[in-house]
Amino acid sequence: MSIEKIVEQALQDGYLTPAMEAEVGRICDNASELSIEEYMALDRLMGALLTGEVVAVPRKQFINVMEELVLTEAIARVAEIEATSESSLDVGDIAAYALNRLPPLYATTEEGANYQRQRAKAELEELISQQVSEAIGRNLDQPNDNRTPVLAKNTGNEVLRQVSNLLQVYAPNFEQKSQY
Repeated sequence: MSIEKIVEQALQDGYLTPAMEAEVGRICDNASELSIEEYMALDRLMGALLTGEVVAVPRKQFINVMEELVLTEAIARVAEIEATSESSLDVGDIAAYALNRLPPLYATTEEGANYQRQRAKAELEELISQQVSEAIGRNLDQPNDNRTPVLAKNTGNEVLRQVSNLLQVYAPNFEQKSQY
């Protein structure tokens, strides 16, 4: 899509989505020189953004609390299995498999996220455990392949660091309060 078409769409919708913003950035980065039409379209977009005619949608306005719950369950279960056997499991594959079979629990505020966590504990804890178990079983049944997992098998501290970074991306303002 061209810059002009993106700007036209943003003006029509009243919103500049992250995907539209990324496409404009990609075009600008890859072009050695922009045409006068492209500069005029960008100027029109900037004016619309400044006046509020077009609103830039933030990159992440919500989180899926289910991702956090499944990752927590998967990491605990994988750690148990890997500590007592020679098996090597892919946390990313396990979490993705389980998440694809569970309902999403989106929230836009910390209060909403807490509500979703409580709801999941009351209504979905057994289903989460069941889906993670099924995912682990499937992962154990599959032969090792040559894929490079997102969360590569490393030391325990490295896995925790990667998961912490992943959760930080999905819940940047969340700060767990100690229960002790």
